[in-house]
Amino acid sequence: MSKVAVILLRGTIKAEGGVKETLKLLGLQKKNSCVVLDNNPVNMGMIKKCKDYITYGEINNETLEELKKKRGREKQKYYALHPPRGGFERAGTKKSYSEKGSLGNRGEKINDLIKKMM
Repeated sequence: MSKVAVILLRGTIKAEGGVKETLKLLGLQKKNSCVVLDNNPVNMGMIKKCKDYITYGEINNETLEELKKKRGREKQKYYALHPPRGGFERAGTKKSYSEKGSLGNRGEKINDLIKKMM
């Protein structure tokens, strides 16, 4: 089964209660934190609910192993990351990835972002 990496990019100060609760269930409570989840309908539904605060995409095995080696233990699912070297995309953290921003589904490009944040 493929894995999905989810990174919280924005703070939750003005977020709705449902979004805050969903982020808490995902294990995302601090900015620049990352969780690796199974790609199943339940997790994808929770991710889609929070799409205005997170970025996500399919993580490959090479990046996952590097993340485990540099940022955590073997069984850990939560990883604290640095802000990305070189900054976020030009439109910043308030627009979707398809609008040249940082939020939403990145697909395979999530691996590049994680490497910039390690």
